[in-house]
Amino acid sequence: MKNSLGIYIHIPFCVRKCRYCDFLSGSAGKDVQEKYVEMLLREMEQYSEILKESHTETVFFGGGTPSILPGEELVRIMEKLYELGNVSQTAEISIEANPGTVTEEKLRLWKKAGINRVSFGLQSADNEELKRLGRIHTWEEFEENYHLARKCGFSNINVDLMSALPGQRVDTWRKTMEKVTVLKPEHISAYSLIIEEGTPFYDAYATHPELLPAEEEEREMYYETKTFLASKGYERYEISNYAKPGFECRHNLSYWERVDYLGLGLGAASLLGNERKSNQTDLSEYLKGNFEGERELLSDTGAMEEYFFLGLRKMKGVDWTPYQAQYVETVEKLVKEGLLERAGNYIRLTELGIDVSNYVLAEFLVE
Repeated sequence: MKNSLGIYIHIPFCVRKCRYCDFLSGSAGKDVQEKYVEMLLREMEQYSEILKESHTETVFFGGGTPSILPGEELVRIMEKLYELGNVSQTAEISIEANPGTVTEEKLRLWKKAGINRVSFGLQSADNEELKRLGRIHTWEEFEENYHLARKCGFSNINVDLMSALPGQRVDTWRKTMEKVTVLKPEHISAYSLIIEEGTPFYDAYATHPELLPAEEEEREMYYETKTFLASKGYERYEISNYAKPGFECRHNLSYWERVDYLGLGLGAASLLGNERKSNQTDLSEYLKGNFEGERELLSDTGAMEEYFFLGLRKMKGVDWTPYQAQYVETVEKLVKEGLLERAGNYIRLTELGIDVSNYVLAEFLVE
């Protein structure tokens, strides 16, 4: 019996870096992009044994902006993957796409390559908010790209949204959700903006929090998100993710359920058994074929902590019976505090627990 495997492929290129972004990404010319794909294929070959011994159930192209690559390059990557591995006929194969980098030709080539899920990084339907974020597109360009994806036969589309933006109000956030849900995407990811050190947003707002929505307004946006999306038929299945029934992101679920996944590309992370590893983060080194980064072999305790820390992000929670002896006092305490609830063999966050999820999850850290 072959093990299930998820594959993450990192494409670190973008037109320009957004003002809030701390991901491993940046702009690069055509020659660098072509060289990068060559190295990606070479790295893939190093894992041919793992790929042959596993059933690839999900593939996810992330970045950066994977949609910046010519469609032919994505076809090459997928052809190599089909050649080396056992890609399931029912595999979920996703690509992150930024409006403004998508064309009908690319969409048709993606379909040809087997890609069947498009994740659009919209963030906001308000053009002024998009400008503040440093996004390269407008709402109108997103809408055009979205309809183009439908025309090309994509029946599984995610839209990424972001709340608590500079200058954003509850009513403008609601308008964004209204405009997006009219289009009926199958999946919506809704995150709150996090100001990360080393970004232009950090320089602009870390010492001027008054330019961001007040904490009470941010909480109101948060509650509005789950109430509004539920009213439109989107089921919340993870803290920040909502889907129409049957359209939960299988790749992301594999992270939260600690299914083996292989990360390919600059800085990509993998989990194989209890070994976590991350790739080289220096692009010039990666282009020389130096792929290896850091490795960590998790202890049984570390793996147990991850089981809860990741699994409790899901609304259905986790089956805690394998670790009941280790966590009975923790669970009883959190249930008494109204932060966890039992459902058969499962424990899951309550509404109050979701509000203070960082505190709850930290309670499951032993080391």
